Amino acid sequence: MSFFKVLLSFFFLFIVLHLNLASAATFDIRNNCPYTVWAAAKPGGGRRLDRGQNWVLNVNPGTAGARIWARTNCQFDGAGRGRCQTGDCGGLLQCQAYGVPPNTLAEFALNQFMNLDFIDISNIDGFNVPMEFSSVSGGCNRVIRCTADIVGQCPNQLKVPGGCNGPCPVFKTDQYCCNSGSCGPTNYSRFFKQRCPDAYSYPKDDPTSLFTCPGGTNYKVVFCP
Repeated sequence: MSFFKVLLSFFFLFIVLHLNLASAATFDIRNNCPYTVWAAAKPGGGRRLDRGQNWVLNVNPGTAGARIWARTNCQFDGAGRGRCQTGDCGGLLQCQAYGVPPNTLAEFALNQFMNLDFIDISNIDGFNVPMEFSSVSGGCNRVIRCTADIVGQCPNQLKVPGGCNGPCPVFKTDQYCCNSGSCGPTNYSRFFKQRCPDAYSYPKDDPTSLFTCPGGTNYKVVFCP
């Protein structure tokens, strides 16, 4: 084995050991809405939250592509099967997949490059419930909010019962979905950005919408802050 391969092996071993030693991040998910929501997380599952209730979720270090969202107007049977008006995830109370748009998303990847957490709120899949996503550890003071009346002001082309769709799920074109990676802001994305400046409004919105905290930070997600 070459010296380079040995060095590479030690590097990956260091990363694996580092992640194993890192503690899980805690997400305190709270419902302050004057109505019931069914909180959803991938990974994590789901939980009914009446007004004032919370759900504490522990997420392993190294987790990427994760998201938390609220589902509205749900009905589930005793086996945890049913449907939701917004944010439904395959008709299951315990989500195993992402939700159906529109849903306001808290997205995160833990202990990534330089042991940083990457966090954001996204309206790319639309908006259904106002949200605040914040860090609660001393080493990071990040607060991201999206609380505008987007549902009430939603353009007619994006309106659906209980929410406001993003243009990509509606039109499914490269202009709105950035499948080629070369898209820019549109009138629809500007509608979301003007109301929630810290949230993703289209896929290339990273400079003003993606934030970091040190790995090991704990977080709070509040519906209707």
